[in-house]
Amino acid sequence: MTDVTQRPPLPDHLSIDVDSPHHVAAVFERDIGIRLNDKDRFDVEEYCISEGWVKVPAGRALDRKGKPLLIKLKGKVEAFYR
Repeated sequence: MTDVTQRPPLPDHLSIDVDSPHHVAAVFERDIGIRLNDKDRFDVEEYCISEGWVKVPAGRALDRKGKPLLIKLKGKVEAFYR
């Protein structure tokens, strides 16, 4: 017998910030990979596949709440389970 666990489908818009309305905790139980313009990215904080962008930290700068400042990079976005 094989134990096959169903992975939840990856949403179109996903964020790692727990305060965001686009955060889905069930998805983060598995390791997720993000590819932007055919290159793997390991620093993605948020993505949207349909609009074609990812948000990544802008260096070491922080906003007034202590979270990293994010910049939006545009291109072909692919999300997958590793």
